[in-house]
Amino acid sequence: MILCFDIGGSRIKAASATGGTVTPLGDTPTPTADFAAFLAALRSYRAPGHRAVSISIAGVVDPDSQRIRVANIPCADHRALAPEIEAALGLPTLILNDADCFALAEARQGAGQGHRNVFGVILGTGVGGGLVIDGKLVSGPGGFAGEWGHGPVAKTQVEGVTLPEYPCGCGLTGCIDAVCSARGIEKLYRTLHGVEALAPAILTDWQAGEVRATKTVKVWTALIAPPLAMVLNTVGASIVPVGGGLSNVTALVATLDTAVRGMILRQTDRPLVVPAQCRIEPGLIGAAEAGAAAFG
Repeated sequence: MILCFDIGGSRIKAASATGGTVTPLGDTPTPTADFAAFLAALRSYRAPGHRAVSISIAGVVDPDSQRIRVANIPCADHRALAPEIEAALGLPTLILNDADCFALAEARQGAGQGHRNVFGVILGTGVGGGLVIDGKLVSGPGGFAGEWGHGPVAKTQVEGVTLPEYPCGCGLTGCIDAVCSARGIEKLYRTLHGVEALAPAILTDWQAGEVRATKTVKVWTALIAPPLAMVLNTVGASIVPVGGGLSNVTALVATLDTAVRGMILRQTDRPLVVPAQCRIEPGLIGAAEAGAAAFG
């Protein structure tokens, strides 16, 4: 039995996993400023039957130092987190990026079932992703596989307008994460129209045909579709499940799907970019699947 966690900046969600069955154990607020309290929160779910820990977290682990970058949990940032959790809980510990867990969950139990190559995309407060090939999560010491949201690739001339190279939290400028996330849509709206609006309102107005929102989504689509198409040409994914807050607007996912399918080399009439199907705790499902592979 594997103890699984889906750890975000607000909540720690826990589950026990045996085989393919994931049993939720509840959730608790994430202690973001007190590392001792953070470990205690994890330890509170430890039971005698657990033999390993598998964690989905909104951060990335350096493969050499094993230190994690996790901006929304300051007490854990820059720590060698897996060894410290192992010592606190007395169990071998696996830590994975939440987007990787999402992709693995979708490949095994969601929209990616039956597909050889699956590229899972997160569109929410950030833009992320994970890659699964032949049923296995792709990762390695050469980089953070699936993190297509980072890199200075966003166009500055698109749909007849000039855009700035928006700064990204990773330290670069011109990242897709900075301009095509939910906050990115809000930046675009402000740049294009000189007024503030939140992403949910913009997308509601877009679906109603409002002119400013329609222009914003048109620019957003022109920014995000080309790099996603290039990724798919590279990795050969035959399905792209989309999660995150923006995925709840199914019309937006369908718009992105149409644009991307018009740009990839292998043309298809079948939907490619689709809403995720593991709508309940994909982080826990992915952690469970990864834990089962790692610990047997």
